[in-house]
Amino acid sequence: MAAGVTLNDVAKAAGVSIASASRAINGLDNVTEEIRDRVLAAAGRLKYVPHGAARALAMSRTNTIGVILPDIYGEFFSEIIRGIDVGARARGLHILVSGSHGDLNEAVTAVRSMAGRVDGLLVMAPYANAGDLAGKLPVNLPLVMMGGSAGQADLPSLIIDNYGGALDAVRHLREQGCRRIAHISGPENNLEAQDRLRGYLDGLKENGGTQEPIVLSGDFTDNAGYAAVRGLLRGTMPDGLFAANDMMALGASLGLREAGLSVPEDVAVVGFDDIPVTRYASPPISTLRAGVFDIGQRSLELLSVLIERGDAEGGPPPASQTVRPELVVRASSRRLSPSNA
Repeated sequence: MAAGVTLNDVAKAAGVSIASASRAINGLDNVTEEIRDRVLAAAGRLKYVPHGAARALAMSRTNTIGVILPDIYGEFFSEIIRGIDVGARARGLHILVSGSHGDLNEAVTAVRSMAGRVDGLLVMAPYANAGDLAGKLPVNLPLVMMGGSAGQADLPSLIIDNYGGALDAVRHLREQGCRRIAHISGPENNLEAQDRLRGYLDGLKENGGTQEPIVLSGDFTDNAGYAAVRGLLRGTMPDGLFAANDMMALGASLGLREAGLSVPEDVAVVGFDDIPVTRYASPPISTLRAGVFDIGQRSLELLSVLIERGDAEGGPPPASQTVRPELVVRASSRRLSPSNA
């Protein structure tokens, strides 16, 4: 924090009254969006942090954690929430969950609605414009980002090495004898999907590789994986397929089997995330294990450090953490025995 920066300094920089600055910083509703944005932008520039004693008088502990996710449907988000919940219960905390539906403005609205009701926030916002998020949030709430891209918004984060995991997927498929590898990508504006696509593209180039990329658009749903495979049937089929998440890998595997193709003999399939259902599919899906449950739990632990520290100065913020996914080889991609690989 810049020495001596006060709420009065923030108010002057934003050109508003101290009362308006206080309402904006505390996330209250009785202030216009235009004023709120000016105040939060000024607070960010000045690196203003509310005084601990004043905050303690204004806001008592709620023992509740706010969780903002892009969606709350599906096994991936269920595992994230379960990890957070287990970590929270161990500390006597409750969680309040909201979905942003992949929209930055909805995420900001959801976060502001939680101001005064939660002690801290866990936010998953892997959008291309999520760097704008920090400047639109109440500055007195501890916040940890889950996922996204390294250094996103310069906030404490727990990040998956999506690029490295994608490289491992392509390397594995090559080791299994695949020479024409396709990729089903995630949404274009999703930072994690972008990193997985980069890993796929760079994996094709390794060791002098000359294969032209085969990139099929997806949206992280099983329907997208299924549709991508149906589209491939109209051309030359690849012999390896890396899907940007497990749900698309499951949909793709079903589409291949319905077309009379064998997985992995005709097309080897690899997903990403290791959601529980992958091990029970037919055949079980190879994947990159990111530890989805652990990400939720570890993010909660990281946030707890921030909350317990409060506004005390003198120490650096908790370091962001990066998780390198582990390749889990199952029947969907195992074409060669280890001795023949």
